[in-house]
Amino acid sequence: MIVVIIAGGSGTRLWPLSTPEYPKHLLNLVGEKSLLQYAYDRAEQLSGHIYVVTEVGHVGHVRSQLPKLAEDAFITEPGRRGTAGCIVAALHHIQSRHGTEEPVAFLHADHVIRDTEGFSYSFKLAAEAAVEYDKITLIGIEPASPSSAFGYIEKDIKVKDDALLYNVKGFKEKPEFELAKQYLKSGRYLWNCGYFVGSVNTFVDALEKFSPLWFGYYKQLMETTDDESYKKVYLSFESDAIDYALIEQDTELLVVPASFDWMDVGSFTDVHKAVESDALGNHINCDRIATEDVENSLIINHEPEKQIGIIGLDNVVVINTKHGLLIARKDQDQKVKDIVTKLKENK
Repeated sequence: MIVVIIAGGSGTRLWPLSTPEYPKHLLNLVGEKSLLQYAYDRAEQLSGHIYVVTEVGHVGHVRSQLPKLAEDAFITEPGRRGTAGCIVAALHHIQSRHGTEEPVAFLHADHVIRDTEGFSYSFKLAAEAAVEYDKITLIGIEPASPSSAFGYIEKDIKVKDDALLYNVKGFKEKPEFELAKQYLKSGRYLWNCGYFVGSVNTFVDALEKFSPLWFGYYKQLMETTDDESYKKVYLSFESDAIDYALIEQDTELLVVPASFDWMDVGSFTDVHKAVESDALGNHINCDRIATEDVENSLIINHEPEKQIGIIGLDNVVVINTKHGLLIARKDQDQKVKDIVTKLKENK
């Protein structure tokens, strides 16, 4: 199996910890390593052939965090063209180095997973299925709660009675909460975490059949002969997510329900869930912070020379870095992106 780690992101949802120049997958949010480094550790359990797709503005940081990887392991986007661009760039890179038959597993650099054995087991099942049936095989997460934060994969019938493998019936956008409760109760839906496996041939055939635009883009990349022509062609692509460009158009997909825990750290509430807290439910990362009557809060200070005092607050986020200061109720943390936009307008 070949593994491709998609390491992109705009750095807005976790501002001011994360920035466009240094997005969340580069940060040590949940331990001593960055999310990217933990993703690499998981990838090593699957394969000795690991590649990382990242954009030109981040490639220096990514290289410095993964010093064991050879130069050829970094696939650099000349500019962001969404996850569809990442996939096509990776397929182009891999086909000339490994051929087109070996399964390729795509995973993301910004997820939190603790059960690495279950992770490896699920990906190996998916790789076996992708080879046996010559179909893109997804890995879906068993919902832990009725969530409106994720898209859903609807399972169809099992491929085999004794196999943990299903046909995909369809996809559902992020639902309203009441509908999410119905999805959970039915047992037929999985969270779509963006994990999938298939050979280069399988992906290219699917592009030709279900996504003529991106199949054309792939062929254009294949015709490039040097770095300059590659850059020019790549920058001519539209930007799109692989979900919309291909996956949700493909009517021949398979899915393996995941055998591991999973968290997409897309908000400060998620960060708080992923880190340790004290008896009052607070996570405080710095000795220079004093609190009184504070509960259920995430408090991070990256300027230790600055003292911070917090009194009488519950369920809040306080984040201080050299890039800025954020104070928010945790149930409002999805609006951080809007705040970043306003701050840019005020410059």
